Amino acid sequence: MARITTNFMTSRLARVLPVLCVTLLPGLANAELESLTENELSTVSGAGIGLVLEDFKFAHGTDIDNGQVFKIGGIKSTDGQDVEIVVNQLYIAGAGSNYGETLNPVNLGRLVNPFSIDVVDGNDLGITDKAVLSLAAPTKVAATEGYDCMNTGAVAGSGTCSSRPMTADFAGERPDIGLQMNITVGSNQSSNLNIHAQSAVIDGSYLRLWGDDERNQLAGQFKLNFYSPELSINSCSQDGSTCGSRIRMSDFALELALGNVYQPMFIDVDGAGNFVIEVQAIAKPAAGSIGSDGLRASSDAATWDFYNSYYNNPEFRSNLSIGNFSVGDRDFGSARVEGMLVQYLHIQTQDLAP
Repeated sequence: MARITTNFMTSRLARVLPVLCVTLLPGLANAELESLTENELSTVSGAGIGLVLEDFKFAHGTDIDNGQVFKIGGIKSTDGQDVEIVVNQLYIAGAGSNYGETLNPVNLGRLVNPFSIDVVDGNDLGITDKAVLSLAAPTKVAATEGYDCMNTGAVAGSGTCSSRPMTADFAGERPDIGLQMNITVGSNQSSNLNIHAQSAVIDGSYLRLWGDDERNQLAGQFKLNFYSPELSINSCSQDGSTCGSRIRMSDFALELALGNVYQPMFIDVDGAGNFVIEVQAIAKPAAGSIGSDGLRASSDAATWDFYNSYYNNPEFRSNLSIGNFSVGDRDFGSARVEGMLVQYLHIQTQDLAP
């Protein structure tokens, strides 16, 4: 298995504003603590924990001479050579960073719409009789209140994203994110791989986890919304003196949905210690016919509702949109994949050691 070691990592955090909201049960000041019955516990509610980071900036850089290295090791290639991944640069900062050259603070989340950690009632999500752990980014809002998810000059009322863009007097809530790394296999060292996202927005993303009784496994739903006016990739020599053509994807929008109430995403570790992520084929509903005209009135109502909910729910669908794809000075136009439904998925890590 891989091993992660770090000798140096720095971050600057001006303010952390946790918001913890719970309902307190009234009682006498001098009363003893007593156990609550199930009925009494059922009346206790909580809004979870909200997290907002203001004036936030994170930056890591490798400086071998001074022992500043973020390294991933313990990996073997198929022919038994040691594989080492060195992260030369990793940053999260304000928009306009010029690919990590100028790092300014940024806000992450808003007090009225923070990042959140919560335990919610699964019945409200269609997950029957389960407590669900929810880790969520700021939610999307009504288009009359929010901001266009892509436009760096968006104004209120232009879209569904809560995160605001940077202005002349406001840091904004849309960070630039970047990563530079190289891979060494044996004595062969690769060029630096650079990945940068400008003014990134992840509003509406979440991870929900719960225990599945039938499979005795961790089950979940994962929704990743990722919007950026520019996502770019290129490679450079070790000293950065020469770089290949930059691949640019402008107006990049990814809305990825893995797992739903009918097909949870199962997460497990096999006997060899490898991670397994699986979305099983959907189970058929109870026997019932669909009318020849396809309408509910001529069909078994429960069966029709099942298929209608599964195939027509936009939250179950994944979308990818690229406004323009370019390599260097050559444009290849736009690309779009819409309404993709993940009906079966199996991902398993493998040990690369011989």
